[in-house]
Amino acid sequence: MNPDPRSRAWVEVDTKGIENNSRVLKNFIGKDCLLMAVVKADGYGHGAETVAKAALMGGADSLGVATLEEGIQLRNAGLKCQILILGNLINAEELYSSFCWNLIPTISGIREAIICNNIAENKNKRFAIHLKVDTGMTRLGCDCNKVEELITKIDCLENISLEGIYSHLAIADQELQNSTQKSFTQIQLNRFEKVLKDLGKRNKLLCTHLANSAGTLSDSRLHFDMVRVGLSLYGYFPVNDIESDLNLTPALKVKARVTLIRDVEKGIGVGYGHMFKTKRNSKLAVVAIGYADGVSRALSGKISASIDGVLVPQVGAIAMDQMVFDITDKPDIKTGQVLTLLGTDGEVCISPQNWCDLSGSIPWEVLCSFRNRLPRVVT
Repeated sequence: MNPDPRSRAWVEVDTKGIENNSRVLKNFIGKDCLLMAVVKADGYGHGAETVAKAALMGGADSLGVATLEEGIQLRNAGLKCQILILGNLINAEELYSSFCWNLIPTISGIREAIICNNIAENKNKRFAIHLKVDTGMTRLGCDCNKVEELITKIDCLENISLEGIYSHLAIADQELQNSTQKSFTQIQLNRFEKVLKDLGKRNKLLCTHLANSAGTLSDSRLHFDMVRVGLSLYGYFPVNDIESDLNLTPALKVKARVTLIRDVEKGIGVGYGHMFKTKRNSKLAVVAIGYADGVSRALSGKISASIDGVLVPQVGAIAMDQMVFDITDKPDIKTGQVLTLLGTDGEVCISPQNWCDLSGSIPWEVLCSFRNRLPRVVT
């Protein structure tokens, strides 16, 4: 017999919530703009296949992944839509696999374009690719000043179909909180628009895209032909200040069961290093979830969980597999009851941002931290 996925600790994923978010975002950007659902890193910890299917049901036009393996996983799940690999594939074997699985690679230079052309030529077919341009991220992408020259060379490759050109915003989410007179996002926009202008009529044949979640929600000038939405697809705003009338639904909950109740006296050390000592006679609940599951040790003694809509504080060091909560003020809790560590429980809502504020992390990292040891339960 297989164990109940809810026997210890688990992640609940609200597929209707993701479908709703996809629909809301699609309506927000309008009918003339395409929506790419970014489902890399196992769908930001929600489960890539689950998220992809829900996002497409909600109106997403295509999917974005980071690696070849992520793209193949979605093809094996039966998904037929366009899938763009946002990371660089650098060797012929990877690019050949991308071609065979009908995945669109991102290229940053002529070397990979030539490899793609040779692969397609041997099959007497054409290989669809997108070109990335570095407008200020200083990571992947062709130098802004060399795009026209590179595309001229690519156009000479008969088995290449250059279908898109894009760039990536570096600090759009930060600038929503700290606006400057001439923001760096504006500089990136200007650079990208100049690239497109210099391409002239050639630009009309390309799918252009620049905006992430922050860019999508903050400025329609960043939309172009398509937007690539990650965090907002999962129901979160890149920063609190951007919250608007959009009805986004947080799609993830992290839950765990109480495995033991302990009554201890005042002055007793709890957990590794005795980081916490009871200040009174206390009732403690042991919960079988820890940093091996994705709950950062940096949150030790800082977070609370909700049980029946009542917050109880976590105490002591978060260990690899266990953590402890002080339930002295809610002594009716029993072994086997469920605590909500992240998500909504009654009137209580614990968001990834709450954890970020306590640990110095970011919501993207929190969501991607939950390990496969935690079963995903689709609701």
